[in-house]
Amino acid sequence: MLPRMSRKTFTANEAAAELGVSSARVRQMVVDGSLPVSRFGRALVISAEALEQAKQRKTKPGPAPKTPAANKRAGGRIRASNEASTGKKRGKK
Repeated sequence: MLPRMSRKTFTANEAAAELGVSSARVRQMVVDGSLPVSRFGRALVISAEALEQAKQRKTKPGPAPKTPAANKRAGGRIRASNEASTGKKRGKK
């Protein structure tokens, strides 16, 4: 088998392995136009040049968004005890 980048064309699965993404992500890139392809029947054929351009554009994911402290506890609400919320004391009648 030839070394990876000395090849002229790649399948979607091979391109996914080269880019470090899933084959579904490669198909998504094709649909949104960020990865040009040719079709051979139903198969996607990706040129080495297009794959190299996609590698150059690839960025690393940023940090996960931080959530406010209020959202971390019970939906942001603090529940009152039964006695405080109803004004009644528990016990025998």
